[in-house]
Amino acid sequence: MNTIMQQPMSRRQRAEKGRPMDPGSILSVLEWLSGDECHAIDEAGLISGLGRRLRQIGLPVDRLTLHLMTLHPEILGRTLAWAPSEPIEIHDREHGMKLAYATSPLRKVMDSREPMIVDTNDQQWPWQHIDVFRDRGLVQLVIAPLCNVDGPVSAAVFGTKRPGGFATSEIRAIERILPALRNTCELRVMRQAELSLLDVYIGPMTAQRILAGRIRQGEIETMEAALLLCDLRGFTELSNKLPEDKVLDLLNAYFDIVVPAITSQGGEVLKFMGDAVMAFFPTSDAVMASEQALAATDQILDELSRFDMEGVSIDAAVALHYGKVSYGNVGSGRRLDFTVIGSDVNLLSRIQTACGALGNSVLMSDAFRRRVGTENVVTTKFHHLKGFDDPIELFTITTPKTRTH
Repeated sequence: MNTIMQQPMSRRQRAEKGRPMDPGSILSVLEWLSGDECHAIDEAGLISGLGRRLRQIGLPVDRLTLHLMTLHPEILGRTLAWAPSEPIEIHDREHGMKLAYATSPLRKVMDSREPMIVDTNDQQWPWQHIDVFRDRGLVQLVIAPLCNVDGPVSAAVFGTKRPGGFATSEIRAIERILPALRNTCELRVMRQAELSLLDVYIGPMTAQRILAGRIRQGEIETMEAALLLCDLRGFTELSNKLPEDKVLDLLNAYFDIVVPAITSQGGEVLKFMGDAVMAFFPTSDAVMASEQALAATDQILDELSRFDMEGVSIDAAVALHYGKVSYGNVGSGRRLDFTVIGSDVNLLSRIQTACGALGNSVLMSDAFRRRVGTENVVTTKFHHLKGFDDPIELFTITTPKTRTH
């Protein structure tokens, strides 16, 4: 990678070397970036602390931004912006933002891994339209890539209002600071990617268990929870009739309804099983957990009743139960999975199967019914469920959303 000083500069910059920066002042910034205080603070604390320290050692930084790329299915990265005497700005950038910045020097630096110095009158690489730089009177940006060992490249931008921009000595001071800044940003990017990916793929509760070191085979925790199993009705028929790409779009649209309804009520999705979603609500308050599961069910069925994708409508069946589950690691060797097991999980599965046999959108066990009250709840009588010796009474709800089909 080229250094910043190898980038084109104005005549004034070539002539104006500036006073040498105090090595001790630069060292104080380096020590802070690599020290315990910086390690312990969050991203906002990092950019705020760095911006203040750069000003204190004499750098005319009027705008400091960090553009930290991450690994996330929805978020491309996060922009942090600092200016003297202003609150910190934090902007999460969605993946579409990459196209908006396609012709900006910021994008060029990230793609090429080479630094750039751009002035306010630079016609080839306009940057004043970018929200964190717009209408700030900045005359020059020093843009430097923050290259990780692997993964996406982030960037740091140092902006100044001073006529003529940064002096040569000031740019050299920025170069001295960049390796330490890269290291501390890489640590945060890796930490954020780790948390994001674990959260996305296995859920927040399981992610916390993994990060806490509870990853050995056979580590099981017993808990009580409200359980929900939502299955898409008629999916086999739909998948046989529709093209594969449309089936995938339909399935994702279905999950986009079911998953937010569960998580917004405090539940955690445990499994995607084909077109079915298993979730649990692990609060210590049994009544609250059950009410949360029921509220999620109402939301799912309400949204599905209004769903239409190019003339295709879908419906689901939901099983609800409250019971004791064993939650933890199962598997073999280096291939493990977090799951819930137990007789109550088996019962939940059989209740869901009964939804199809009885034609109900919602069926619940007596254990669940007793925790949510009896309003609009009616019995469907006792039924023999596979794997259970005694007949089990199941209940449904007599509302328009959950009527018998």
